[in-house]
Amino acid sequence: MYEQPATVLSTQPGADFVETPYIRDLTNRALDYIKAGFPVHFSGPAGIGKTTLALHIAGRIGRPTVLICGDHEFNSSDLVGGLVGYHKKFMKDNFIRSVLKTDESMTSHWVDNRLTTACQHGLTLIYDEFTRSRPEANNVLLSVLAERLLPLPTARGSEDYLKVHPDFTAVFTSNPEEYAGVYRSQDALRDRMVTIELGNFDEETEVAITQARSGLSPDDSRRIVSLVRKVRRTKSKSQLTPTVRGCIVLGRILNLKGRAALYANNGFKQICLDVLMTGVPGKDRKKVSQVIDEFLAAPFPAEANYV
Repeated sequence: MYEQPATVLSTQPGADFVETPYIRDLTNRALDYIKAGFPVHFSGPAGIGKTTLALHIAGRIGRPTVLICGDHEFNSSDLVGGLVGYHKKFMKDNFIRSVLKTDESMTSHWVDNRLTTACQHGLTLIYDEFTRSRPEANNVLLSVLAERLLPLPTARGSEDYLKVHPDFTAVFTSNPEEYAGVYRSQDALRDRMVTIELGNFDEETEVAITQARSGLSPDDSRRIVSLVRKVRRTKSKSQLTPTVRGCIVLGRILNLKGRAALYANNGFKQICLDVLMTGVPGKDRKKVSQVIDEFLAAPFPAEANYV
């Protein structure tokens, strides 16, 4: 009987997960691809919710989940498994004083890693930021995703190939190739998955997420999202633009400090600059500062009860 190891997650939608029509459409498309037998790949900038969406998809699938985070030091053994030590046995028999018998043996100890566990037991694999691993480390995935076979090293001591469980599914995420620490993945690997290119969410989704994650009122959440979206347009040519994560940060701080922070000695302006100015080229910094000034100059609606 399969005993679920500690590395396996039981994914359930969080209480603050927001499912707007935009998110629902993404979810349904991904689930359709998975039902048709194809792994799904969410590609897009940092901070737009790729990992959260992948975990939500895993929760909807309803199977236990294993999570792998890409790393440039990975090799295939970090996915499949490897030898982690040895077991040594030494026996000394001197029952008859004049006769000494000794027996010494040593056996290697193999441990399966998460890909093998997922393939063997039909789990859902989330490979987060898989392009941060070197391409050669991911070669083993080619036969897993296409032929549904996992080649196994002879050191494992059993069969040479593992037939992938019918319930095995995979969800991948990645950042754009121009990001630091990201490798270009094999064309053959991308050809085996359906890639959904993600950008920033629509405004209604960002408002709903900001409200759920910060506890602000709907009106204040909308004001925060409006500010971030204006800053995003101002620095649209910059590689790093504020995402919904910036909305959440500002929303939580405003909820923590209260409305008084908006008008107290420009304190909230400096907070906005800290959160939103990252990666802004020098020529655009003045424009961003003006957008923030306009945001603070406009009166907020009547005081809301935060949750």
